[in-house]
Amino acid sequence: MADAKRSGAGPSSRAILPVAGARAIRLAVGRLLAGRRGVLTVGLVALVASAVAGVLVPPLLGQIVDVVVARRGADAVTGPVLGLVGAALAQGLLAVVGMAAIARAGEEVLADLRETFVARALGLPLSRLEQAGSGDLTSRVTSDLALVGDAVREAVPDMTRGALVIVLSLGGLAVLDWRFLLAALVAVPVQVLTARWYVRRSSPLYLEQREVGGAQQQQLLDTAGGIATVRALDLHDDHTGRVRSRAQEVVDLALRVVRLQTGFFGRLNLAEFLGVAAVLATGFALVDAGAATVGVASAAALYFINLFTPINEVLFLLDTVQSAGASLARVVGVSSLPASSSSASSSASSSDEPSDEPADRGAVRVRGVSHAYDEGHEVLCGVDLDIAPGTRLALVGASGAGKTTLATIVAGVHRPSAGSVSVGEVAMVSQEVHVFAGPLAEDLRLAAPDATDEQLWAALDVVDARDWVAALPEGLQTVVGTGGHTPTAAQAQQLALARLVLADPAVAVLDEATAEAGSAGARVLEAAADRSLRGRTALVVAHRLTQAAASDRIAVLDAGVLVEHGTHEELLAAGGRYAELWAAGAGRVAEGGR
Repeated sequence: MADAKRSGAGPSSRAILPVAGARAIRLAVGRLLAGRRGVLTVGLVALVASAVAGVLVPPLLGQIVDVVVARRGADAVTGPVLGLVGAALAQGLLAVVGMAAIARAGEEVLADLRETFVARALGLPLSRLEQAGSGDLTSRVTSDLALVGDAVREAVPDMTRGALVIVLSLGGLAVLDWRFLLAALVAVPVQVLTARWYVRRSSPLYLEQREVGGAQQQQLLDTAGGIATVRALDLHDDHTGRVRSRAQEVVDLALRVVRLQTGFFGRLNLAEFLGVAAVLATGFALVDAGAATVGVASAAALYFINLFTPINEVLFLLDTVQSAGASLARVVGVSSLPASSSSASSSASSSDEPSDEPADRGAVRVRGVSHAYDEGHEVLCGVDLDIAPGTRLALVGASGAGKTTLATIVAGVHRPSAGSVSVGEVAMVSQEVHVFAGPLAEDLRLAAPDATDEQLWAALDVVDARDWVAALPEGLQTVVGTGGHTPTAAQAQQLALARLVLADPAVAVLDEATAEAGSAGARVLEAAADRSLRGRTALVVAHRLTQAAASDRIAVLDAGVLVEHGTHEELLAAGGRYAELWAAGAGRVAEGGR
């Protein structure tokens, strides 16, 4: 129903999500292209035919030159001119067909890649995302996917077409005279060395650029998301310095890229000069020896000059392709992760101790559960707990006792490091909720896609939200979230509780779901939570000790250990940890924390 509480590592210990290697990328691309070979074949054939039509232009122009040199009549140029018109029309039409087919396949590949990425990202354990930081994931789903999209839509088709033109033009030079081909190849060593020099330096540089960009995005999210804390603790200068440092890293890398590109294109200009000089010198020698006509020499020069654009385009697009390749490695790194085997409606267990789902879907069984976010620092230690169907159990403990961690493990958000949890259908509402942008009805129907408007209103009645929703300009159809009506913290929690009612799970987990409102709002939310939990098994991380007192049973955690378990009266009579908390002030806000 809502996001669990964040509790990941700090910026200095970020463990970024995986980056795929070359083999994994090849396998992923192969899977994405499977089933699209037909449309790709049509596209490539059309592009080849378009390139063939294009390479007919220089010899036709050469024929016209020879006609002029020989001072033949105007009728002699009719054939070559018609040939030029036909070649131009064919080249344009076939290029459109080929590019359209390639674009269609490319968009389908992009759609599959995005869907796979989102599916894998949604299936990642929350603890893994917390370790990486949200900036790493968001940079991959935004800028990285955008770069891959640009490459698929433009760079790859243009490189394919350019490569075909290069091959066919070199073939045309060979047909004119093999010595023209040898002259043109003078430029190849410089171009090959330039490409190798560039690729070796650009690939790691672009990967570093993507990672630094992700780190910058993470810092911006941390600063913007924690702006209230930054102001309260007077950390303005500290966070400004951090943002400036991240920005400087991005600028420094951008300048390194510019210097690399400048050296790259300077070397290409040298290759062009050498090639043109060699072809012109060869043409002069062959014409002087009577081995070639002026028209043939002109066609050879045109062939080589026409190679400037595709060769430079292909080599220039190495810039885009290398950058996109670094981004693709980051996207595939997430997309290639195994699909999550856990869900909110199935049993959650550790890898070494599987567990069967309880016979009653309203029962919860916790056996030997331990958990550590960082190795060697356990926040739960061997917890055993049974919750009978229909029972409301409150989790109580000081900050860091492990309440939220146990709640998220029962909800299936985290997987325990050891032990097992058996639970049927379960849903969770936490202190931090998200209202998705769009009509309010669509936000509610996330929990029950087939729910009617009447069912939506009934759920809103349960959580006492009908009045304020009805007062909105368009009621259920009012746009909420980004760009629309922004609900208050209490209203957002009411919507999360309404989604819980619509989902109708056998087991509900509430992690301080009423903590964000003020005292008056808290009373409204507590009443709404009470009504939404009726008839369900419930595990509630108690925000107030009065909440615990109103529960059927109470479990007390201390430093990750379950130290007490019983009813309010039993625990008070026992005079243990719960009695101490109660004596310290009934109704006082219990400290949060994982």
